[in-house]
Formats: sequence, C-alpha cells, structure tokens
Amino acid sequence: MMIRLRQYFITGLLVWLPMGVTVWVLLWLVGILDSVFQGVLIAFETMVPPLQPLANQLRHIPGLGVILVAIVIVGTGLFVANMFGQWSLRQWDRLMTRIPVVRSIYSSVKQVSDTLFSGSGHAFSKALLVQYPRQGAWTIAFLTGHPGGEVAARLGEGYLSVYVPTTPNPTSGFFLVVPRADVIELAMSVDEALKYVISMGVVAPPPVRESVALPPVPAAAAQPASSPDP
Repeated sequence: MMIRLRQYFITGLLVWLPMGVTVWVLLWLVGILDSVFQGVLIAFETMVPPLQPLANQLRHIPGLGVILVAIVIVGTGLFVANMFGQWSLRQWDRLMTRIPVVRSIYSSVKQVSDTLFSGSGHAFSKALLVQYPRQGAWTIAFLTGHPGGEVAARLGEGYLSVYVPTTPNPTSGFFLVVPRADVIELAMSVDEALKYVISMGVVAPPPVRESVALPPVPAAAAQPASSPDP
C-alpha cells in the first residue's frame, strides 16, 4: 500500500512540478516589470505632486504595469527602427558615455547586451564540450566568441571564448578561454543543451543521426594527466 501511494505521489509531482515552476518564473518576470512601473510612478509623483491621486489609482490596477512596460519596450523598438530613432539613440549613447560613473556601467552592459541579442553575433551560437574543472572531466559550454585585446595578443590564435553554465541555474557560470583543439563541437542545438544542463543530464537530447559526423576527442584529453615533478 505504501509503495503504491509513493508511486501515485511521484506521478502527481511530475504533473504539477513543471506547471509550478512555469508559474513561478512567470510571476518573477511580472514582478520585475511591475517594479519598473512602480519606480516610474514614484518618480512621476515626485515631479508632479498634484497628480498623486491618479498615480495611486493606477498603482492598484493589477497587471497594468506589465502591459505598459511591454508597450513602452515595443514602442521603443519601433522608434529606433527608423533613421531619426537611430540618430536619437546615438545621441543618447554619446550623452551616457560622458557621465563619469554612469559611462563605465552603461558601456559594459550595452556591449554585453549587443553581443547576446544581436542577430549577427556569435554568442551562444553553438553548444560545446570542454574539460572543466579538470582534465578528463567534461561539461557543456557555449561559444561566446574569440578572445580580443590584450588576451588575444598574449595567447595568440587558436583559442575560443566559452561560457560554462552552472546547474540547475544556467544564468550563473564561468567564462573560460580554451584552446580550439580541446573543444568538441556538439550537434545538439543551444536549446537542447540548455535543457540538458538545467535537468542535470536527465533530459537528454535525441541521439545524433548517423549522417552527422562528430569531431573526435582531442588526443590530449584521452591521455591521463601526468603527475607533477617532485
């Protein structure tokens, strides 16, 4: 009897767990958008005190912050899509880069966001296998590009920049610069690799078709790590 009840409990948990996690993520996103709306209302009340009753009424309308923030984001995209909007964006970037403290934060975030969300970028374009945290231990990583600046000048060619996500939260991880010869490119898509990481290897992608040729394991990886000299 207890074994059967346990099986029923696990079956019910498998039904409700994905739904619960989905609702939790959606509520988290709604909370972020609503907090942005609340901040705008507070600034609005500070600049225009006579309109405070109207702001209090808007604050108690459920879901209004999410809708308004989404409309503003879409409207901004439409505005920047034309020539005048692009000119205005360049002027705004020029203004933000002249403020002493703000320019370092703004420039860094802008470079990262342009790299991640640009259609022509290479960030997270491929799923890879790399040796981490030691030789002989493999984990999934994502290609983010190639080293640049002083790092590229000191290392030379033949290196890749990769991002190793943590499990089960892939939003945190480690940035590595690894030799190209020590990287195995996977045939699975980035979405399949993310599911594989988040599920801790439980949700495996479908097997690779025989027509897809995978690169062999690097010879250096097949060798056990040599013990350091005494």
